[in-house]
Amino acid sequence: MSFSIIKDGLIHKEEFQLALFRNSKKANLFADRVFDLFDLKRNGVIDFEEFVQSLSVFHPKTPTSEKTAFAFKLYDLRGTGYIEKEELREMVLALLDESDLCLSDSTIETFSQADSNGDGKIDREEWEEFVKKNPAALRNMSLPYLQDITLAFPSFIMSSEASD
Repeated sequence: MSFSIIKDGLIHKEEFQLALFRNSKKANLFADRVFDLFDLKRNGVIDFEEFVQSLSVFHPKTPTSEKTAFAFKLYDLRGTGYIEKEELREMVLALLDESDLCLSDSTIETFSQADSNGDGKIDREEWEEFVKKNPAALRNMSLPYLQDITLAFPSFIMSSEASD
């Protein structure tokens, strides 16, 4: 991935998008969000350490709490500490755009059930409670083949903590 466009050993946004969607030119909110969350050093590229640390959240044995926190950050587009209905709509539309599916209002309303206090936004506690009641919300947060890495390289340590 890090040599697909720019041969420097770093993953640039275009390379990341190419790997996810086989297209490096078409802008996609989902790809941008995931890239931004993987870019732990906030320098516009992902190095190997950042990639492995960020990818570890998708390991089958990563605690649900870490997966839940990552998914919350993914949907909290503006970094306010809340998922607002419009942010959720934007993200779901971006995901569906890649698969050429249509979004029904009932889809957003299902997720809006997470807004248990009815204030029009989902805070971390509401999100955690929603995920507990709806584990399918995290079904794409595990990549089974990452288990093989741990089996092949027992010294491989899964940790999502970042260091400079």
